[in-house]
Amino acid sequence: MWTLVAKLALTPAIVVATTLVGRRFGGAVSGWLVGLPLMSGPITLFFAVEQGRQFAARASVGSLSGTLAEAGFCLGWAQAARRTTWPFALAAGSASFAVVGLAAELLPLDPSLPVPLAPLALVSLLVLVAALRLLPRLKLELRDEVLPPRWELPARAVVATGLLLLLTGLATVLGARLSGLLTVYPLYTAVLAGFAHRSEGPAAAIRVLRGLLLGLFAFVTFFFLLTVLLTRASIGVAFAVALTCALAIHGASLWPLYRDARER
Repeated sequence: MWTLVAKLALTPAIVVATTLVGRRFGGAVSGWLVGLPLMSGPITLFFAVEQGRQFAARASVGSLSGTLAEAGFCLGWAQAARRTTWPFALAAGSASFAVVGLAAELLPLDPSLPVPLAPLALVSLLVLVAALRLLPRLKLELRDEVLPPRWELPARAVVATGLLLLLTGLATVLGARLSGLLTVYPLYTAVLAGFAHRSEGPAAAIRVLRGLLLGLFAFVTFFFLLTVLLTRASIGVAFAVALTCALAIHGASLWPLYRDARER
């Protein structure tokens, strides 16, 4: 019962808070915020409580490898965004996510052995750096400001909560690593980038994607440490250490956003 209450309360709160902060400080900051494991982190915690630490560790491996898929999503969206509308850009990004994610799923990784995980984390960081360099830099289009509809905020909360309940409910059917991979699908980013693309043009959507890529450095840190620690420490210690280190990295990654804002 308490786990269900946490699911129903935590996820909508995160969605609402992230959206409001993003509206105040801009699309790049909103993308940077959702780079944190705001959905996959709580889902992995629920996995640990409901399915055990070993299951959660295997799910964390899937989330870590999912970073590669998220980078593919950003590049797929950005390349399509320059030539088409947001639904097709979303489709291109999702297709790239699926292809890269399924390829990463084939990697023979064992969470009980930290050595194979270190190269994966390093490759993930290098891929994020490369993706940031490959993202096109487009000038924002001058358009009339479009206010978001009133139903958008509660709709985001409902969709995110429904997805969390679905994934945790189907965890034993999907398997640990596939469940972990699906939790990192950039649902929040898709919504943010889609609305930005529709109202402000492709350059605004690409700013959201750039913010996400910067935020994913903390994501990699979180799931690498979590995977290693869940097989060696208690749930509380594993999550506390992983979250503390991830937040430190996340704060440092805010500097490039500040620098870009000053340059513009």
